[in-house]
Order: sequence, then structure tokens, then C-alpha cells
Amino acid sequence: MMRALTARQLAFGWLHFALALPSIYLLLGMPLVLREQGWSGTQIGLLQLAGLPAVLKLVMAVPVERCRLGGGGYRAWAGLLGLLLGLALLGLAYDFPLAQPPRFYAWVLLISWLATWADVPVNALAIRCLPVEERLRAGGIRSAALFLAAVVGGGLLLVVHERSGEAVPFVLMALLLAVGGLLLRWISVPAEAGRQRYVSAAEAVQPVSHKGAMGFVRQPAAGLWVALLMLLFPFVGAGWVYLKPLLLDLGMPVEQVAWWVGVGGGIAGALASLAGQRLARSVGLGRALPLLAALATLALATLGGVGYMAAGHALWLVGAGLLACAMGALSGVMFGLMMHFARSGYQALDYGLQASLFTLSRLAVPVLAGILLDRLGYPAMFTALALGMAAVTVMALLGGSILQGAISKSGEVR
Repeated sequence: MMRALTARQLAFGWLHFALALPSIYLLLGMPLVLREQGWSGTQIGLLQLAGLPAVLKLVMAVPVERCRLGGGGYRAWAGLLGLLLGLALLGLAYDFPLAQPPRFYAWVLLISWLATWADVPVNALAIRCLPVEERLRAGGIRSAALFLAAVVGGGLLLVVHERSGEAVPFVLMALLLAVGGLLLRWISVPAEAGRQRYVSAAEAVQPVSHKGAMGFVRQPAAGLWVALLMLLFPFVGAGWVYLKPLLLDLGMPVEQVAWWVGVGGGIAGALASLAGQRLARSVGLGRALPLLAALATLALATLGGVGYMAAGHALWLVGAGLLACAMGALSGVMFGLMMHFARSGYQALDYGLQASLFTLSRLAVPVLAGILLDRLGYPAMFTALALGMAAVTVMALLGGSILQGAISKSGEVR
């Protein structure tokens, strides 16, 4: 049984990896190339708005939840949207208009929209297929998969771009999606009968009247969770967006940035993702959340302090390593909590709602940070992000025990 669960977790991990890779390459890897091409900080920040479709995940979740698409349900939706995403990647492979920003924005927006939509049925399928006690672990695996996507999209594919040309990375990403499509056919969905292990105690006691999106906010501690969901990640995420352009501006070669930050930082984040969920299971969310938020504050403050010191590359890379670990650990725990707060029968809807709220703040902060960068420079930008993260740490310290108490009945964490 454990072997089957592990195989299922790894299959979903691959699907998360293949779906996240295009957006990571375009939104986190390409800023390095765009900076090399002369794009400004504001232009790079505006590129992040191509991730706006993720704000509409709640809207995208409605047809996924209500239309079974030929009787196939979540799996059929994931397969169709994955196919369309692969075709869009092949289209951009042979039309790469870096000199025409509006056209490039349009391609990135299309790819981001399809990847975002496909993410909804894949995560709903994962919530339906994995037992309650596996959800926090699933969050760690998903986060690790996203950081491995960062290794490939923010590092290795940049090296491929430099050495083999602009089309090859997109063809490779389309092939990885094709492998994911094969895995979709292999994943088995548990029958409705005997699915007690797949429904948490919190879900089991949901009154019948708790239907639709409003039922989500009636869950215990849902309001606190929404606040943390929107604030725990965007400050560290914004810092990561501008880390590669920063090192390029400091004179580090493109390929070296790709290896040190893209590959090295991605591996550190993946390992931290797995460690973060273990920390939450061992010491409890009430202690884990403020500890991880404090680590994120330390990482951003380190980058700000190094900037004011005008230090060399080595200290910048230390700050980058701390930031990668903070991002990985935080995101692993957050993805597990998102699965917990998705009610039985409303997996796609509740996941879409949470993802929309998460993305809304995640996209706004990099734009503001880019404007701050152009006006005041890197040290001031990282210092401002550190101050914002410090405020979130206080919120996590005050509310972590409340959140832990609300979800402890499900048996997912201590």
C-alpha cells in the first residue's frame, strides 16, 4: 500500500513539475535574458503580470468542477489542457519576439493561462486520490517539484538557450508534458465507497449548507489562513524574481548565474521543501510557521545588508541560499494546508479560490518591487521586502497556534 502511495505521490510530483516549468522558465528564467537584451526593471516586473490568469483560478475551477468532459472528470480536463499547453509551447518555439514586447507578452500570457488552468484539475485529482495523512507530505513533494522546475527552468534551460538556441527549451518542455499525459492515464481514482481515508475530520463535519465558495470561508480558522496565504510568500517571491538580474548587474556571467542561482538555489529550495513539511509534522504548525517566516525575513534582510555593504559575489550567494531555503520550506507547508482547506466534493473550487488569492498578492509585490528598484536600487528594495516579511512573521507568531488547533482534528499534523 505504501509503495502504491509513494508511486502516486511521485506521479503527481512529475505533473506539477511539467506544468510549472513553462511559467518558471518564462517568468523567472527569462528575466536574466531580458536584462541582457536591455529590458528595464519595470518591464521585467510587468512581465510578471502575465501570471494574472492564476488570479482567475476560481473562475477556471467552475467548469472543471461542473462539467465532466466526456465522463473523464478531472483527469480528462488535465489531459486536454496539457495538450493545448504543449501546442502553445511549440508555437512560441518558432516565434520568439524579444524585440517586440507586446507580442512576447501575449505568448507568455497564453502559456501562463493554459498552465494555470491545467493546474486546477491536477491538484483537485491529487486531493481526491491521496489520503488525509498524506496531504502535508504531498505539499512538500509539490513544492520540491516546483523547485526542481526552478532548477531546470531557472538554470538548465537557460544554459540550453545559450548553447543550443531559443527553440530547444520549448520543445523539451512540450516533451515533458507528453510524459505527464501518460502518467495521468496510470493514476487510479478511488471509488466513492470506502473513501473515509480521503476525507478529513474537518471535511466530514461540514454542514450540507456549506456549498460553493462561501462554504470555504465558514471553515474553522479559514479567515486567518486566507491572510497568511496571501502574505507568507509574495515578499520572498519578489526577492527571488530580481535576484538573477541583480547578479547580472554585478557583472556575473549569464551562465554562472544560471548555475549558481537557478540550479543551486533550486536544489536548495527542493530539499528545504521536504524539510519544511517534516518540521511542521514534528514541532507543529504553531511553531513551524513563525520559524519559517523568520528565516525568510533573515534572508531578505541579509540581501539588503549586503547591498548596502557593496560586498562581493560570495555574500550575495549566501543571501540567495537563505532565500531559496525559506521559499522552499514555506511553500511546502502552504501547499499542504491548501489541500487541507479543500472540502470534499469541492476540491477544484476550493483549490481554485485559494490559488487565486495566493496569486493576487504574489503578482502585485514584484511590480511594486520593480518600481522601487528603478528608483532606489537593490538595497532599498530588499530592505523594504524584509520589513514586510517581518510584519508577516509577527502575524504567524500570533496566529500559528490558532491555525494548528483548527486543523489538528484531521490528524494531518501534531
